[in-house]
Amino acid sequence: MPQDLIDRLRLLRTPGIGPITFHQLIARFGTPAAALAAIPDLARRGGGKTPRIATMDEAAAEAEQVERLGARYLASGNGTYSSLLRQIDDAPPLLIAKGDLSLLDRPAVAMVGARNASAAACRFARGLAAELGREGLVVVSGLARGIDSAAHDGAIASGTIGVVAGGIDIFYPPENRDRQTAMFDRGLVLAEMPPGVEPRARHFPYRNRIIAGMSVGTVVVEAAPRSGSLITARLAAEMGREVMAVPGSPLDPRAQGCNQLIRDGATLIQCAADVVEAIQPSAPRVQAACEPFEPRPSAPMNGDDSALGLVQELLGPSPVPVDEIIRLSGASSGSVQMALLELDLAGRLDRHAGNRVSLRPA
Repeated sequence: MPQDLIDRLRLLRTPGIGPITFHQLIARFGTPAAALAAIPDLARRGGGKTPRIATMDEAAAEAEQVERLGARYLASGNGTYSSLLRQIDDAPPLLIAKGDLSLLDRPAVAMVGARNASAAACRFARGLAAELGREGLVVVSGLARGIDSAAHDGAIASGTIGVVAGGIDIFYPPENRDRQTAMFDRGLVLAEMPPGVEPRARHFPYRNRIIAGMSVGTVVVEAAPRSGSLITARLAAEMGREVMAVPGSPLDPRAQGCNQLIRDGATLIQCAADVVEAIQPSAPRVQAACEPFEPRPSAPMNGDDSALGLVQELLGPSPVPVDEIIRLSGASSGSVQMALLELDLAGRLDRHAGNRVSLRPA
């Protein structure tokens, strides 16, 4: 088993280290091994106890289980990893993949929608997915009931990627076992969680960011207000990706979310040609999916006790943007990021969507 993979797993499975913290540790220390060695001192500087670092045996056991399942890891710095996904700040450091990895080389469009979708909407989604496949696009969805399942069924012959909220070996909902198994052979399934992890409510927003992040645009087909599909659309918009929606009857509550998206500026979609036209301005990002990975430069992070004190004074229980902390502190970006990293490893920081942070109550 490659030592670098074991080190990455140990770092990622250590409590309190999420994607952003993981990437910052690698940017600061260069390798997972060096980051692991630095954790105790960073936690001490942040005023907390050293988190329990995952052991080599635990990491090796997970890696062996992934191998037994016929799956493999994709690292965010690896060429097989989605180029679009790695552009987001909280890209998963490791993904577990099973299926046709060549699908990651093609431009992708996400399709999401209601789990309790109408028969008409499912039929439309299935047909639209098939049309998008004929246009050379890969359809990405979440292997849920309703619209997700219809989208996968429509695109299975041309190329579809399912992102699950639990482990790669967990079939959720249970009735999707045959569909997910078929995608192991004829499509691609991705998971951020380790094998054996049952999906929980908190996992679905993380899954949604992957769906939006690896797609040049997101199409919503039937969605009630405050649904998970609208979360995916919002994430796509925040990432600078195209947001598209299929209009529905104002009398159907399942169409209210899509109609509101259109009212707020989403592109109205009636056929695959509308999708292709909408994503044309995004051609550079589509092209990026086929280009070699080049790491983004990051500001050097250096420990600074004065910056740590300033950051702690500026933080409170309400989330604030990191950029605002940098501006108000007058410290360098690197010093503020290091202070946040130390607080994070000490278990005193909470990270929120939109690159916002807050101080965890004592």
